[in-house]
Amino acid sequence: MKSKKNKKRKIGKILIIILIIGLIACYLFTVHIKNIYIKGNKLLSDYEIIELAGIKDYPRLFSISSSSMISKIKVNPYVESVKISKNLFGRVDIVIKEYNILLKNELDNTIYLSSLKNLPNESNIVGVPTLINEVPEDILKAFLKKLNTIDLDIVSKISEVKYSPNNYDKDLFLFYMNDGNYVYITTTRLNNISKYDEVLASLDGKKGILYLDSGNHFQVLE
Repeated sequence: MKSKKNKKRKIGKILIIILIIGLIACYLFTVHIKNIYIKGNKLLSDYEIIELAGIKDYPRLFSISSSSMISKIKVNPYVESVKISKNLFGRVDIVIKEYNILLKNELDNTIYLSSLKNLPNESNIVGVPTLINEVPEDILKAFLKKLNTIDLDIVSKISEVKYSPNNYDKDLFLFYMNDGNYVYITTTRLNNISKYDEVLASLDGKKGILYLDSGNHFQVLE
């Protein structure tokens, strides 16, 4: 008798476990996305990211995989990387890393990203260095690659960029700085602009032309 009771108990426990698993599976199959949290985006809006991911209608949580959403979002040229996590309560977290905007081209109203892609400036982006004249393609490409290695805090201090070659340097540029100073610099010496704050602190508020292309000297403007 005891063995029969034990068997019944075991069968009962197994049935309960199966029922619980079934209820969980049913819940997971039917639960919809309830909350979407997005971080890291500046160029793209939350709605644009949600639309790219294909979840604007808040579908079932597991009807679309994280890898599928990532692939869809990364189609956008502004997006460098994406991380997505879900929880069983219908929450989706999306962390975006966007490419930086290095330069805006005034001639054709386009922007250059840190990916080196050239895109239309559809959002009328401001607050980035503006290229004001034409540059040979190979020289511009080399310049952008080098500019991409400079800290963004320094790059943001540049208002305008003018290609200004002479008989000695075919890759010479003139920077118009936001503070009223001017900087002459070549692509090969572009790392020198990283010391701009340090140089600025030694100028006692004077305005002028900083030559970082050769000699690293400062000419005060009267």
